[in-house]
Amino acid sequence: MDKGPERRALPARLGGSRTRRTHRTRRTRLAAVALLTALAVTSCSGGVTGTPGSSGMRDALFPKLGNDGYDVQHYSLDLDYDPGSGRLKGGATIVARAVKDLSAFDLDFAGMDVESATVDDEPAAVNRAGDELTLRPAEDLTEGETFTAYVRYSGRPKTITDLDGSQEGWLRSPGGRVLALGEPTGSMAWFPSNNHPSDKATYDIKVTVPDGLQAVSNGELVSRTVNKGRATFSWRTKEPMATYLATVAIGPYEIDKGTTKSGIPIYSAIDPGVRKQTAAVVAQLPDMLAWEEKRFGPYPFASTGVIVAPAKASGYALETQNRPVLPLDHFDASTLVHELAHQWFGDSVTPAAWRDMWLNEGFAQYTEWLWSEDHGGPSAQQIFDGEYAKDDGDEIWAFPPAKPPTASDVSGRPVYVRGAMVVHKIREAVGDARFRTLVQDWVRVHRHGNASTKDFVRFVDDEMGHRLSAVWDIWLYGDGKPDTP
Repeated sequence: MDKGPERRALPARLGGSRTRRTHRTRRTRLAAVALLTALAVTSCSGGVTGTPGSSGMRDALFPKLGNDGYDVQHYSLDLDYDPGSGRLKGGATIVARAVKDLSAFDLDFAGMDVESATVDDEPAAVNRAGDELTLRPAEDLTEGETFTAYVRYSGRPKTITDLDGSQEGWLRSPGGRVLALGEPTGSMAWFPSNNHPSDKATYDIKVTVPDGLQAVSNGELVSRTVNKGRATFSWRTKEPMATYLATVAIGPYEIDKGTTKSGIPIYSAIDPGVRKQTAAVVAQLPDMLAWEEKRFGPYPFASTGVIVAPAKASGYALETQNRPVLPLDHFDASTLVHELAHQWFGDSVTPAAWRDMWLNEGFAQYTEWLWSEDHGGPSAQQIFDGEYAKDDGDEIWAFPPAKPPTASDVSGRPVYVRGAMVVHKIREAVGDARFRTLVQDWVRVHRHGNASTKDFVRFVDDEMGHRLSAVWDIWLYGDGKPDTP
């Protein structure tokens, strides 16, 4: 992410859902829907062996996000949007595995109306409490069991204002334009989910809009069909993705296609009103990715690109998976380099918890420094020295990058700038050749997974054969400005 001038048909491998309760007649199903409230009562009575999943993952910064009772394998979203009314109709199919016996489980979902819900094709009792949507299946779920939940919903998706004042969720702008952005909490504004970065899944996202508008999302475009003046775009993401990296961009975009030097398909969406101002930088994308592949190893996804939106469409750029979103007023070569670097750092190797955000932003910020160094600008050392020269009251020294104190600090400058300084100190300690190998090994070992700061520290120390005490104790976890650079 860049929040300031300095600076998200099921795959065969998943199989189907359980089948032990699927043989019901239509008449019986309709009767069951009518008895939804009764199900809620009876399922709370004797015979329940499972327990409700918690209403959060106990994340240090966002304790109410996520649910610890299941692991999502796949999301299939069917969205129909009317720009005139601003209303969205949605159906979310969630294939998940119970990680303990469950009598109920929570999904993160903010706003809109839930019209119906099922678990394995049986009506599920529904309860809303704030941003928590609780489903109680007709029968308990057992540990290790794969189940399929379905939620049908509609309404006007919310715009969520973060504690740092930035906005996310469903962002509308003139001309039928929408950006759906999710870091850190906004995805729950447009689909119900286990909304924590530790639970990654594959996705199918189908979006129907008036013909003449584009609907661009993550992964690869599987099909586009038109029926009665409505166009349906079907997107598939085969690599695991955190919820905060999911996106939908709706608008009169012009589509650019091509391939990178390593043969990765490019699918970019450029708003026609900003094409002239951004064309030169967009044209650099293949060279940027080629340079980053030399630095970090093979690009981790099946396609790439960028979504270039009008100014003020969002208040920041964001590393949405496969194709980051950059509005015009947050668009330049350094920012595009930054967001593309996130495809390795954040999108493929995703933080285990929100306090690990420096692993995303520190590396992406440092990639800007490396790009400058390799392309005729100030060296990474010169940029480091300029940052270190700031007095001890500067905000970059407000807290250690690995310890943002509150949720409002998750995108603070210490996470970005001092995070990049940590990366530079590692490079300084190990030398350029070993640094390059270390970084490539890190993203290879944790490719398409999650990793914590502890994982990273242990990995570096193991690779080096000794503890980088000064880096960790002073730069990563130490309070205030270090005494010496």
